[in-house]
Amino acid sequence: MGTGASRNAEGGSHGGEEREESLDQAGGQLYVSLKMENYKKKGDLIPHVYGSVPLVGSWDSSKALSMERESASMWELSFVVPPNHETLDFKFLLKPKYGYMPCVVEEGPNRLLTRGTLQGDARLALFKLDNEEVLEYRVFIKADRVSPFDLAASWRAYQDNLRPSTVRGIPDVSIDAVPESGRENGSAASLELDLEHYVVPAPSTSANSGLVYAANLAENPRSLSLTGVSVDRPATIKEMEVVIPDPSKVYSGFGMVESKSVGTFSPLQKQDSHRGLFVDRGVGSPRLVKSASATTFSFDLKLDTETKNSMPAAAGAVAAAAVADQMLGPKEDRHLAIVLVGLPARGKTFTAAKLTRYLRWLGHDTKHFNVGKYRRLKHGTNQTADFFRADNPEGMEARNEVAALAMDDMTTWMQEGGQVGIFDATNSSRNRRNMLMKMAEGKCKIIFLETICNDERIIERNIRLKIQQSPDYAEEPDFEAGLRDFRNRLANYGKVYEPVEEGSYIKMIDMVSGHGGQIQVNNISGYLPGRIVFFLVNTHLTPRPILLTRHGESCDNVRGRIGGDSVVSDTGEIYAKKLANFVEKRLKSERAASIWTSTLQRTILTASPIVGFPKIQWRALDEINAGVCDGMTYEEIKKNMPEEYESRKKDKLRYRYPRGESYLDVIQRLEPVIIELERQRAPVVVISHQAVLRALYAYFADRPLKEIPHIEVPLHTIIEIQMGVTGVQEKRYKLMD
Repeated sequence: MGTGASRNAEGGSHGGEEREESLDQAGGQLYVSLKMENYKKKGDLIPHVYGSVPLVGSWDSSKALSMERESASMWELSFVVPPNHETLDFKFLLKPKYGYMPCVVEEGPNRLLTRGTLQGDARLALFKLDNEEVLEYRVFIKADRVSPFDLAASWRAYQDNLRPSTVRGIPDVSIDAVPESGRENGSAASLELDLEHYVVPAPSTSANSGLVYAANLAENPRSLSLTGVSVDRPATIKEMEVVIPDPSKVYSGFGMVESKSVGTFSPLQKQDSHRGLFVDRGVGSPRLVKSASATTFSFDLKLDTETKNSMPAAAGAVAAAAVADQMLGPKEDRHLAIVLVGLPARGKTFTAAKLTRYLRWLGHDTKHFNVGKYRRLKHGTNQTADFFRADNPEGMEARNEVAALAMDDMTTWMQEGGQVGIFDATNSSRNRRNMLMKMAEGKCKIIFLETICNDERIIERNIRLKIQQSPDYAEEPDFEAGLRDFRNRLANYGKVYEPVEEGSYIKMIDMVSGHGGQIQVNNISGYLPGRIVFFLVNTHLTPRPILLTRHGESCDNVRGRIGGDSVVSDTGEIYAKKLANFVEKRLKSERAASIWTSTLQRTILTASPIVGFPKIQWRALDEINAGVCDGMTYEEIKKNMPEEYESRKKDKLRYRYPRGESYLDVIQRLEPVIIELERQRAPVVVISHQAVLRALYAYFADRPLKEIPHIEVPLHTIIEIQMGVTGVQEKRYKLMD
């Protein structure tokens, strides 16, 4: 719009009678934004605006409105013109910061804004100073019709931001070491002595409520069943023999874990009408990022069907790294096989199940293939220790056969789009590992994960759990007989065990106790292998509870508004006291426990009655950012933003609020929380918000990503997650309706 001003479509000067009529029909009020830009800094002169009713009320320069500094060179002032005042005339002026200088009014006639349209030609704002110097400001004028609803939403946001926080003085890390004397809980906040009184049934799709053998949760063989066996046998180890590399020539030091996360682009898309990179902002709001060199490299960005299928359902760093790996890495590196190595009762299956759960939660298509499950389906569950002897050719052939079958199933699944396969077996000899590497050539990248435990106490515990839970001993009525047989099996494996010294590997040595240990990494690079190493460093088997609960009912909950930073209601205050009583009873012997909250008032206030435990505020635990919809009800979104409402309804997982977040974004920012929860050896109470707790709960319960936005996390309910050697169990307590 010329050299000095800009205006939007509503403010154009050639709207005609039809345009004016549409503005009248639109109703609402006129939202005006005035901006002035000047790169010659005059710090002692502040831009102002003055003019007629209703802007100021008079042409008195002493009542002029000051413009706010938006940047080093830009000043801005926004205001609303009521619908009954169709014409606004005004001028800009410069007022001195100090009173000893006169005001400087812009040259030329008054500026006239009529029914949202700027009258006359656009022009610069010229100011002639006493020394004959002329200052030039570029002027930007924008006028929009705004509905009363939009104004109300903006005012709510303004009030929320302006209102002083009730928790401003509470530090990020605090502890009330001594209970308050005479602390009043009140009858409404008291609890029964027996906490079991408050237990409610968990959803049918919840985390395992009973003891489930982890191997039973692994993938079912494609070509085996309990009723019949039909197997096209892959080549055995003798037919696939390859030269074993000289261990002395394999670098066995600590390899650097190289991160290759490049940029922040999600899966790339191409449209016929545009060339460039599409950055995924969620289902509701795609945005095209133009690239000057897009024409040059657009051909190279075409992803084949297999690549598209193997992209993770993720955002942020995970998506960026996946794109980089797909574009830059070898084709076989697009699929990753984590091959477990170790003697029985060393925690291999537990580690495999945990790693599977973590990678699925991040958005990677991951499956757990347990060779023991294949063996039991093909050869039965009543195999004695003799079956596992190295000098038993029939047993060796049978075990190699099912291992090859499981590997074939895993690589076939990868070719269909799977990303990460966890291959769970002892794989204790170089010959076996050679067979697997030969089968993986050109199909996937193999990383061996060896678990070593030298703690006899932990080994003995794992052996006894094995006898209690493994289907191999389900029909053995004599526990001691089963114990002897398993010890013999363990001895048979120990005689021929060969530690990993070839290829890419991770060695976990005495890591399961959580009391130190050692991890060795060799020839590991790439984003995903690096994340796996980081995760494994922080995991252990120490049993401890994690308590998840939403904040007490907030004032915005009562009003049905999403987001915001409101305080808790009267009902929420009662829940906070009940929660404090619950924590005191449940964790009375766990003085090392801690309380984690978000940085929003409603969680901090809910935690405030809890004493004797450290309280830590996490920004990562804040509720999902609703962007421009913050403070609205869902009915208001449906009425005033129907396209956004429908987009969210179609895909709640990927939908990103305008200027806000999606569930995938929330998962990405919660990864440090998950890592720290895994690392903690003492109980943790997490007081957070519905979307955040849905994502955290989905990790522990191993729920699919698509289910996360629909997981039930009711108010005033505590979800207790028990973590330990037997896996994850869940119990729910409902303290009040």
